[in-house]
Amino acid sequence: MAGVLVAGGAGFLGTHLCRRLLDSGHDVTCMDDLSTGSLENIEALLDNPRFRFIHQDIIAPIDHDAERIYNLACPASPRFYQSDPVRTLKTSVIGSLNLLELARRNGARILLASTSEVYGDARISPQPETYWGNVNPVGVRACYDEGKRCAETLFSDYRRQYGLDTRIARIFNTYGPGMRADDGRVVGTFVAQALAGDPLTVFGDGRQTRSFCHVDDTIDALARVMDASDDAAGPFNIGSPVEIRILDLAAMVLKLTGSRSQVVEKSLPADDPKQRCPDISLMIERFGWQPRTDLETGLSKMIDSYRNAAAHRRRLPDASLTV
Repeated sequence: MAGVLVAGGAGFLGTHLCRRLLDSGHDVTCMDDLSTGSLENIEALLDNPRFRFIHQDIIAPIDHDAERIYNLACPASPRFYQSDPVRTLKTSVIGSLNLLELARRNGARILLASTSEVYGDARISPQPETYWGNVNPVGVRACYDEGKRCAETLFSDYRRQYGLDTRIARIFNTYGPGMRADDGRVVGTFVAQALAGDPLTVFGDGRQTRSFCHVDDTIDALARVMDASDDAAGPFNIGSPVEIRILDLAAMVLKLTGSRSQVVEKSLPADDPKQRCPDISLMIERFGWQPRTDLETGLSKMIDSYRNAAAHRRRLPDASLTV
């Protein structure tokens, strides 16, 4: 089935992207090894005749027909990408090579979902696409940071050497319904902790800043970059330009959930960036894109989705009672 291939399509971003593409009338193939994605995420899509799921690791050779390819296949949470750093690096490098070769054989357009982590512990803020970053190449985060930087190099060289239509999007912190609560990323962790009445764990003193973009806005930006008819190689920053301290994020989650949980501090992980905020001038200029969902509204939607998921789990029959 020709159409659109979404590598990593059963993950958080991939699931939302697959839904968006189907709603737009595309034939969609979701490829995922389910190491961090889940069949549950795409369960509602499996009966759609324009949707196909392939259980495959992109580190293995890929044989498929596609007109457009999104490469979203890589663990994005430090908890997961650090659990098997060699595999993480292989996914970004070998996986990207396999998808680029697939695009070359098919004459397909291909987009890399890169990351703000390519900027490392940035020394300037907000970070423009022209900033080369401040990354520790031998640190515990390097498997992801340097893997994505190498993937960007591959995409750029395939464009220069083979004339392949490649696009690079650098995604900053994204949150929303469907985000795993156990992957260690701050928004999902805070919401899950607050709803459970557990302490909210803040690393460091909580004065480090991040910016958070709702998943609907991120997916809209990815689609615009992919759909552009003119030269749109990028890289393009995709994220919210509104910074917030982690302590203030915790306070907002507590307010919106009505939780009485306390905030507790833990030691800051190695190479954790102190400031992370995108300069999105290029996205505004080229595509007229900027986030439309403010953080409080987006968090409220996410909190509702977590509550609904918890209520659904409570209604499920207890397997221990079956015979």
